[in-house]
Amino acid sequence: MELNSEPLKKILSKYKFRDVAIEELQKLNRVYPDLKLKTGSYTFSDSTQRDLLNLVGNIPVKYKGHSYNLPIQLWLLDSFPFTPPICFLRPTSNMMIREGKHVDAKGRIYLPGLHNWDHPKSSVSVLLEEMIAKFEEDPPLGMKSTGDGKDPNELLAFVSHLNITEGGNRPDKGVNKVSVIGGGDLGMAAVLSIMAKSPVDKLVLIDIPESSTKGGTMDLEIFSLPNVEVSKDLSASAGSKVVVVTANAWSEEQSYVSVVQTNVDMYRRIIPSLARLSPTAVLLIVSQPVDIMTHVAWRQSCLPPTHVIGAGCNLESERLSYVLNIALLANKSDKQAWVIGEVSDNKASGSKKFTLSLLTPCRGLEMLKGRGQRSWSVGLSIADITHSVLTDQRKTHSITTLAQVSHPYCGVCCCL
Repeated sequence: MELNSEPLKKILSKYKFRDVAIEELQKLNRVYPDLKLKTGSYTFSDSTQRDLLNLVGNIPVKYKGHSYNLPIQLWLLDSFPFTPPICFLRPTSNMMIREGKHVDAKGRIYLPGLHNWDHPKSSVSVLLEEMIAKFEEDPPLGMKSTGDGKDPNELLAFVSHLNITEGGNRPDKGVNKVSVIGGGDLGMAAVLSIMAKSPVDKLVLIDIPESSTKGGTMDLEIFSLPNVEVSKDLSASAGSKVVVVTANAWSEEQSYVSVVQTNVDMYRRIIPSLARLSPTAVLLIVSQPVDIMTHVAWRQSCLPPTHVIGAGCNLESERLSYVLNIALLANKSDKQAWVIGEVSDNKASGSKKFTLSLLTPCRGLEMLKGRGQRSWSVGLSIADITHSVLTDQRKTHSITTLAQVSHPYCGVCCCL
């Protein structure tokens, strides 16, 4: 691998970890000598451009006894090797991209190794090995059909004979798929509650390493449930109709607000990927503080405001309605009370249908004392909202949403 040309030396001089980057490239050259190091201008999603190094070449992939060379291109950011490369397929004019679990329509490659990149454990060599293994399971390229009756075995990815199996292929649009991002008690409660209440064909629980809410996912793997998949790879959420984000970076010793920046940083790593993998999904945010994190998720996802909602005060509203209906011997189907405002002690009742003086605060507190472990309560509320989205029930919920759509004076997400 030639590193002494003037264009390469000029761009390398701008890299933050130049010496480490050179060392990594030399190691890579010993394993993959056919990869060529080039220079070029990369255009980011915000239309900014930057001169970067990029690796161009082919990786050998075997499928059904045949060997193929898949053309790839890896863009190395100026913080390489401490940040992962941006990887693309480079199809020729007679090839077509097969969008799937690890490749989008533009040919960009998404792998667990990229999401969990951690130098020096992670390297381009290890990444290419993972890429080869994944593409041997699910070939990402095929030859464009000429329509001249040629033998379909000439297709690069055997499009005519490819077995369509669960995982890695584009999901059926009619499948009710829900993904829950974040493990721990809340993630488990959400999974089991959704499975019990909603008509879900497939439910994926993704336990991400950034979240402080861990545990329980191993038990789900041991005692497997029908239609439930446990994964650590965000790409498993592809094609979801609802994506529930329960992941939190806060501990019980910290306040919700004190860890906002930590949660924002965590969202920056997961929300764009979730939105790309399920562009028509509804994001249901449960991370705390839910009002702020819903706004953050909306900004980072670039989805319409109506597709990014927070759990809001749905749980509190349902509890209030239940307590009041019991106290007043009312018919719950006809009487609905609302709790609105930020998800904290500052929230307030918005009901006009009840005379609240009939129920003293002490009596209300007494009736709620036995509500049990909070994770299950929130999980049931998540299932309630998810069920309404999947079945289009036209039910009204007290959720967090961007009110700017209908109320121009409000510019952040709030519970209404």
